Order: sequence, then C-alpha cells, then structure tokens
Amino acid sequence: MSNSDHDICPTFVLKHASVSDLGMRRSNNQDSLAAFVTQDISTWAVRGHLLMVADGMGAHAAGELASKLAVDNISHNYFKLRDLYPPAALRQAIRDANNAIHAKGQSSLGFQGMGTTCSCLVLLPQGALVAHIGDSRVYRLRGDLLEQLTFDHSLVWELAAAGQMTEAEVPAYIPKNVITRSLGPHPTVQVDLEGPFNAQSGDKFLICSDGLSGPVNDEELGVLLRCLDPQEAAETLVDLANLRGGPDNISVVIAEVDGFVPLVATSHPSEDSSLPGRRSNVAPLWLAAGACLATLFYCVAYQLWLGAATTAIGFVAAVAASLLFRPQQTAECPPIHSIGGPYGNGPYRKAPCAPNAKVVAMLAEFAAQLRQLSGDPSNQGRLDWTTFNTACTDAEAAEQRGDHTTAVKRYGAAIRLIMKQLRELRPTITHDPESA
Repeated sequence: MSNSDHDICPTFVLKHASVSDLGMRRSNNQDSLAAFVTQDISTWAVRGHLLMVADGMGAHAAGELASKLAVDNISHNYFKLRDLYPPAALRQAIRDANNAIHAKGQSSLGFQGMGTTCSCLVLLPQGALVAHIGDSRVYRLRGDLLEQLTFDHSLVWELAAAGQMTEAEVPAYIPKNVITRSLGPHPTVQVDLEGPFNAQSGDKFLICSDGLSGPVNDEELGVLLRCLDPQEAAETLVDLANLRGGPDNISVVIAEVDGFVPLVATSHPSEDSSLPGRRSNVAPLWLAAGACLATLFYCVAYQLWLGAATTAIGFVAAVAASLLFRPQQTAECPPIHSIGGPYGNGPYRKAPCAPNAKVVAMLAEFAAQLRQLSGDPSNQGRLDWTTFNTACTDAEAAEQRGDHTTAVKRYGAAIRLIMKQLRELRPTITHDPESA
C-alpha cells in the first residue's frame, strides 16, 4: 500500500470480533483484551488499528489488575505519542505500561510480583506490526496457511531454540507453563517487534492467550478461522477450548481484512463543475425546507390535505438535496512514510489448514458428546435439540459429499448453540445439588 499523492488514505475494511471467557477451572478472569478500530483518516494514516490481548499473572486480583493496566496504558500511550513513528510509539507505550505495573506491584505485598503477557497487533497502511512479550500469540491466516508471527517467551520454546530442536523434542519433564518474560515483575523489559507483515484482502489475524493455544492445536485454529467468520470463529474456538477442559482463561481477538477503501481526504469543498449543487451554497435549500415545513403546519391546521401532502414531499426533497449537496470538509490525509524494518524473525511456525476430514471428525465427536446431554432429564425443555440435530444432519451430509468447509460450519453452529445455552443455564445448574 502506498500514498504517492498524499490525498488518498488506503484503509482496511476490517471485520473483527473478540471473546474473553473464564474457562472451566478458574474463579476469576485475569485476561484483558481490546480492539481499537480507528475511524478518522488522519489517525489511521499514522497509527492504524490496535488490537491486543494480555494474560495476567498473580495471586488474587493481581493478575487481573496487571492485564487491565497493560491494555489501558498501551492503548492510551500508543495513540498519544504522535511525535514517534509507530514502532517506536508501540515499544515506548509497552515500556510505560511495564513501569506502571511494576510500580503497582511494589506498592503492597498483595500485588508483589504481579505481571502479564502482552501481544499487540497494529494494522497500518504499511502492513501489520506486532509487539510481543510472553506466551500469548499472534497468528496470520492467508489462504490455507496459518503462521505464528510471535515467539513464545516460555521455557520450552527458549530451550528448543537454544538446543536447535523442535518444541516436541524438548524433554517431557520441562514444564510447559513457565514463561521467561512478562510485563511488570522487573523494572525494565525487552519488547519483541515483528514485521511489518504484508496484509491483503482475505487475511485473518488471531490474537489469543494460551488458554486457547494450549488446548487447541494450530491446524484446528487455522481450519476454524478459514471456514468461519470472525464472530463465529471466536465463539467456536472458545467453546472448543472449554470442551477440552478449559484449564485457563480464554481470550480471542480476530480481525479479517475484508478489502481496502481509498478514503479521499480534502481540505476544501469539491470544485467539480459537473456538480453545480456541490459548489453552491446550500442555504437556499434549507430556507426552502423551512418554508415547506411552515406551509405543512398551516395545511394540517386547516385540514387542507392535498396541500399538506404536496408540501410534505417538498420538505423531504429540500432536506435530501441539502444533505446531498453539502460541501465536503474533511481533514487532509498526512503522508504515509516507511516504518522501517523488517523487525524480528517471524513467522516462527507454519501449519497447513485446509478444511479436512480430521478436523470434521473432531467436531463430530464433540457434537456427539453434547448430544448425550439430551438424555439428562434436567436438560429436558431447556436446550434446543431440534436445531442442534438439524445442524448435525447437515454437517454429516456435507461430509459425505466431501464438502469439509460446510461440515465445519454446520458442526460449529451446532456446538455454539448448545454451549451458549449451557452457559445461560450455568447459574441454575450450579445450585442443583445433583449436578454439582
């Protein structure tokens, strides 16, 4: 993407969704997430869209506070530091957040050692820029290939890199949940920058905490991203992690680049001579609208219905013309400069993720497990098994004809339906002694 004449800002048409879930084994949600989609042209040109996930660590409410401080401080400072170009502003915003979290951790024993992971994705006219600390992840899906753009700051990944081995080759006795870098515990922190990565129409980006990437493998992540729209994919991925035990909080942000729109930004009204209404003053049109409105009141008061109908049409036409031909006054688009790079060494891992029978079979198995709940008398009349069974039948038919994409969509719809209804019933079920 380029801006040669400085009066057109190419901007993403962005579809995005975010979900943060408690999981099945935690009493509070220590994750935080955010999606700041820029609406004005000048901010888009120099700051883009910011999406992020933070996974807090610490006793009691400390982790929850740490992740919230990360999201609040980074989002505020990144957009505030307009004198720095995006990579520098993003790095500085994260360092400022580290200072705030560290200071809070030193303020009392209850917060001591508090910390959080932080994975940020900035979508700019120049491409996708990633900043990262910890083991939350950023992925890009393009076609049938899922790429992990971040390096896990975990003991397993660090040992694998040091020993030039794969993650699977690291000895099993090495704990998988030990992270080697986070925001907050120390006065300073090293921030990984990655990119800028090319972004094109159809690309999907996933930012998630390890509550998702732990239970769900890369192939499954990619297939669900590939087949479902962002909101459906976010909900289905969370459901899948919970069906596998939901051992941790689960946070997901998905952004899909759904094309590009050149937003023309001018600092003066249009001077197109073929549109005289656009260069003329619209005040007479508003005066005409006012006159029509006054006449309309008069006609209604004296029950002159034909005149009332005529003036009502005139009023609507005058208002519409005033809005159509009003001068276009927008801010001028700043020049779009290079943001340097490349930064980092990503992508770090790639996984093919064309829709396939293996993933369909996995979803079918979970659908079968959920169907067993229909035999529980406590669920009779509470869950919509008719719609569920229809979706599963559609999925089975699609699989038989080799349409894996439709099978994934229909099994996903079935699973989302029942999981959503189970969550809505959770307060009732938890008070049922027999279901405890």
